Amino acid sequence: MAISYIETPRDLRAFSGEEPETPTDDLELTHEGVEHLAEIFQTPLTGAYNWDYTVQDDRIKKLYELGKQLNWNVEVDIPWDATPDWQNRPSITDEQRAMVAENRKNSPFADFAPYQAMDADQVIEVGRHQHGWILSQFLHGEQGALLVASQLVSCAPSFNAKLYAASQTFDEARHVEVFNKYLQTKVGLMYPITRSLKALLDKILTDPRWDLKFIGMQIIIEGLALAAFNTIKNGTQDPVLKQIVHMVIRDEARHVTFGVNYLEEFCNQLSPEEREERARFAFEACVIMRDRLIATDVYRHFGWPVEEAYQIASGGPQRQKFRNLIFARVVPNLKRIGLLTDEIRPKFEEIGLLEFESYPDDGPTDWDELSKPLFEDEEVASV
Repeated sequence: MAISYIETPRDLRAFSGEEPETPTDDLELTHEGVEHLAEIFQTPLTGAYNWDYTVQDDRIKKLYELGKQLNWNVEVDIPWDATPDWQNRPSITDEQRAMVAENRKNSPFADFAPYQAMDADQVIEVGRHQHGWILSQFLHGEQGALLVASQLVSCAPSFNAKLYAASQTFDEARHVEVFNKYLQTKVGLMYPITRSLKALLDKILTDPRWDLKFIGMQIIIEGLALAAFNTIKNGTQDPVLKQIVHMVIRDEARHVTFGVNYLEEFCNQLSPEEREERARFAFEACVIMRDRLIATDVYRHFGWPVEEAYQIASGGPQRQKFRNLIFARVVPNLKRIGLLTDEIRPKFEEIGLLEFESYPDDGPTDWDELSKPLFEDEEVASV
């Protein structure tokens, strides 16, 4: 087994025998070359035994039991054959080209010269790269969640939290597996992690405080992922992706509920200074995640003027509102656990997120919803 220790890769990776459309100067990602790429990080993790094996919180115990009951298998429970793998997809039809020509009029880039110069096939290729980029960020985020959950097994102070973190670790491993397979077989390419998401994961992984790991991962990253996955489930026409996000949503809903319930009591015990420090971290994490939703790597790949393309993608009230909507679960959860403090509230208002503070949070647990069989969703079950 060959392992190469490197800095964070910055190159697009292609699969199924394809070559990236732009050269990769830093890495040769072939089977004959490097087989395993690893990046080292150091963390002053403080572990904790727990010698009281009694169940002290029935909510966390119940979530743990649901995690055991609702396990699913990436190879068995996803209908991989419902769509062809990327290299076996049929050619684009004239009807599809006509549809693309009509739809591109409504694109934010409709008046952008490099986009206007593209034919229908090129526009479809841009769409594939956009799709691959966002799913690549989900994949990298799930690896971060896997590493954080494994840390929580060691450093969470209570018995129930250790058990639940162990079950979540397996969930996150499954999520990494399923997004990796989808990207390799159905999309055919994978983008590197964005610098902003990597910076946030680095902060969460290398901070010694277990509760900050909970805040960063369970409340913010998992909460945003849950909103994004629901958007994809409602909008995708791909039955394979629809089934994937349906399964992942079930897991993520438990993870967010766990974080809110576990942190609510703990944060109430913090000193005002400690609470403000965590509130500032939560706000900064939200800003990072809000800005990482724009696929600058895709613009760079196609040779577009990146700054101009970024301004188009981020500008306009409708696009900003759409980007903000994925925080509709995060902000009320921060309020629930006491991190929407008087000092931090104006900062959330400045970036247009305070409007979500009165939205429902994930503190009250909908056990009927969380306990539903995996395939009760009629639309998904029919795949």
